[in-house]
Formats: sequence, C-alpha cells, structure tokens
Amino acid sequence: MSGLGGPTPASAAPLVFITGASSGIGLALARRYLAQGARLALVARRTDALQAWVAQQGTDAARVAIYQADVRDTGTLSAVAARCLAEQGVPDTVIANAGISVGVDLALAEDLPVLRDLYETNVLGMAATFQPFIGPMVQRGRGTLVGVASVAAARGLPGHAGYCGTKAAVVQMCETLRGELRGQGVKVVTLTPGYVDTPLTAHNDYPMPFLMDADAFAARAVPAIEQGARFTVIPWPMGVVYAVLRALPRGLFDAVVGAQKHRKKRRREAPGQGKIPPSAG
Repeated sequence: MSGLGGPTPASAAPLVFITGASSGIGLALARRYLAQGARLALVARRTDALQAWVAQQGTDAARVAIYQADVRDTGTLSAVAARCLAEQGVPDTVIANAGISVGVDLALAEDLPVLRDLYETNVLGMAATFQPFIGPMVQRGRGTLVGVASVAAARGLPGHAGYCGTKAAVVQMCETLRGELRGQGVKVVTLTPGYVDTPLTAHNDYPMPFLMDADAFAARAVPAIEQGARFTVIPWPMGVVYAVLRALPRGLFDAVVGAQKHRKKRRREAPGQGKIPPSAG
C-alpha cells in the first residue's frame, strides 16, 4: 500500500477494512496500519473492547470507524460494507480475518452444527466480506483483497476436519478470485499463518512449533500485503513445513498422521455439548 508512513490528512490516507479486529491477528494488523498512518474500518462482534482500544490510541476520530457485525450474518455484513463505502469510501485493502478454530469429530451427529459454524464463519464469512467491495475496486481499477488462511490448509489433520477444510477452501477461493480479477487492477493476497499467539491458540494442548507473537506476525504480513504477494506463509519456517506436508505421498502422510490422533483439537464441556470459541473479533 503506497502512501503510508508520512503525515497524511485523514481524508487522503489509505483505508483498510478488517474483520475480526477486536483481538489476535486482526487487532495486531489494525495496530500496525494505524501506526503507519492509515484510516481504519474495523469490524467485530465485540465492539466494547475495540472502542476502548481506539480511545487509548488518542488518534484522530476521522481515522477509525468501528462497525459491529458477525461475519456469519451476511445481511448485517453487507449493510456494514455499504456504510463504509458511503462514509469512508472504497477501501484500499480489505482483510477477511475473522475466523474460528474448533475440533470436529465427524462420527458425532452433534458436531455437524459445529462444522456448519466453521464453514459459515471461515468460508462464507470471507466471501461475504469481499463481495461488496469487488465491484467498486474493479471500477476504480485498484485494491487488495486479503484472505487469512492457515498452514492447516496443507493437509487434513485428525481432529481438525472442519478447520483444515475451511482453511483449504480459503486458499482455493482466493486463488480462484485472483484469476477472475487478473488484469483488472485488484490484487488477491493469501496470508497463511503458522502458530500465532492469539485467543484461538491459547488453549491448544499440543506443541506449537515456531509460535510467534501477533504483532510480529503483523510486522511481516503488512509488507506482504503491500507488495501484493499472492501466497505468503508466516513465519518462513512454517512455509517449509507447509511444502513438506503438501509433498508427502498420501500413503506416507496417512501413516504419519494416523499416529497423531491424541492431538485432536477438542473443545467440549461434556459429551454432546459443543463449546465453540467466538470468532476472532
């Protein structure tokens, strides 16, 4: 994104639209962009904490707008996008960051609603975030759409059927959109985090190699977005892990992960009672 870093009038500063902005990666990205002089359109389910954070920054009120929406509610999200377009203009960058992570056991009927929540949040939520801005960006001839995937998109891991599936869908949808928008001035960036220290990973009870701070992630992610990088794994060692996972023959992969079932990501209060963490933001 050009134009960041210097003293820029609020009305002329680049505009960044971020979902899931109240915590974790979303808040870290907001913090990074605000420090660089951007205007922000921040979307979250829980706006109280976000409003308190904005107040603490002591920034010009014209630089930050806060919108309340659950990305699963496409009608509300569409209305938020319309307000952003009317009040702030067409964003330079739209980051579909909101997401949830929870274990799924496909043998349990009661996990089917959990699976639905994962797809509605992580996949449909991203599509609904992008949709209102694609036409205006194409008409203007520039813009960047950013989907936040995960290294878990590389292969299907035991206990993570929903999360791996949804993040693989994020990768493929961004790739599809990138082809559809080729030559129209709109870039599509896929960010692929490894393990980042956020509320979504706070309760993981298995090893998290190369775990990084959310602000450290944002420090690497923002330049990748500004450069229009098609697909970026952060941190880079997890890029090696991603490549190895993708390259493993199916038989060998099945044998390796078959011994890892104890690592299932389960978040249940009791059998038959789903305990779904809130979407990021």
